Amino acid sequence: MAQAKSGDTVRIHYSGFLMDGTIFDSSLEGEPFEFTLGDGSVIPGFDAGLLGMTEGDEKTLAIPPESAYGARDEGLVAEIERTQIPPEIDPQVGAILQITSQEGDASNVIITEVTDNAITLDGNHPLAGQELIFEVKLLEVVTG
Repeated sequence: MAQAKSGDTVRIHYSGFLMDGTIFDSSLEGEPFEFTLGDGSVIPGFDAGLLGMTEGDEKTLAIPPESAYGARDEGLVAEIERTQIPPEIDPQVGAILQITSQEGDASNVIITEVTDNAITLDGNHPLAGQELIFEVKLLEVVTG
């Protein structure tokens, strides 16, 4: 059986957990997840954790924030006046908005607080600052 290496396409099943045991994502109820190792489509720690596995291997990966979504950056949290939100949008905590920078770059932000006068937006990835645990099973390696 082939060992997974950079450039290989792999098919896996996985479950992702926070340190408190909360599941934040899983492929177990659907199709296996398929991607190419080393192409940047998954977080670095996940990618690196699969290298060297062979078909049928199961592994638990503990991925620190710096190899996942990075540390939280409080500079990505901003409070704006409620009047800056279009009137047809009813801002709710947890809602995701797409904003465009002055340079024209689009990014997603999460509404974390809503008051009568202001809305707090957080541009951090929801899993930023978290150590992530993944239980993975390598189902198939297609040599790249």
